[in-house]
Amino acid sequence: MNLSTKFQGHPYHIVSASPWPFFLSVVLFFNCLAATLYLHGYKHSSVFFGISFLGLLATMYLWFRDMSTEANIHGAHTKAVTKGLKIGFMLFLISETFLFASIFWAFFHSSLSPTFELGAVWPPVGIADKTIDPLEVPLLNTVILLTSGASLTYAHYSLIARNRENALKGLYMTIALSFLFLGGQAYEYWNAPFTISDSVYGASFYFATGLHGIHIIVGTILLLAATYNIYTYHLTNTHHNGFECGIYYWHFCDVVWLFLYLTIYIWGS
Repeated sequence: MNLSTKFQGHPYHIVSASPWPFFLSVVLFFNCLAATLYLHGYKHSSVFFGISFLGLLATMYLWFRDMSTEANIHGAHTKAVTKGLKIGFMLFLISETFLFASIFWAFFHSSLSPTFELGAVWPPVGIADKTIDPLEVPLLNTVILLTSGASLTYAHYSLIARNRENALKGLYMTIALSFLFLGGQAYEYWNAPFTISDSVYGASFYFATGLHGIHIIVGTILLLAATYNIYTYHLTNTHHNGFECGIYYWHFCDVVWLFLYLTIYIWGS
């Protein structure tokens, strides 16, 4: 029984009042609004999106700070709470699986039975000679992402072995690789010969790869938070629930990318 259990009389997770869920919903709304305005070509929409995205990062930082305080200072994360958080995160990943499954469904629905409007072929007429070569930047990004998964696993096992220095090195490498991956995606988007409005192929391509890129950004934020907590001695070899959730999330992104690479980049092209 820890200090928190002694005072509250139970080991369970009683959520305290927090403003961050409300603020997160607000900034997410403005992010979606700004993205919609940008796609419709409204003036200064990119500035609006940048400001709303900074608000999203600030809200996530403040929420993570409060969660870290609850876990590491207040002692509120008992074994029952940790188990509940892990189950909740697994359910979240299941919902994410269905989200990406719907995207793949849309892609295969269009590609396996292309309509006459698409020329009855896949890739559609006008896109077939513009598809991205899967053996160039996409292959490099695949190697980068798989390597980041290996370095993250190295960091995890180093922390379990109480080797804090190697855990930090593994995380530094993983975060650096994540930025390389995002840079590769940005380069690919910048030089792509088609846009999101170029038939269902462009819509499927950018929606799937863009949503995955957003997940990589979120995963990088989770790993940055874990790096900070390890650096400040907040995590131990037995107490690193948030870090483990970040690891699950990152490996989920690895698996999704493999499906994206094999289906959209190789088979779909």
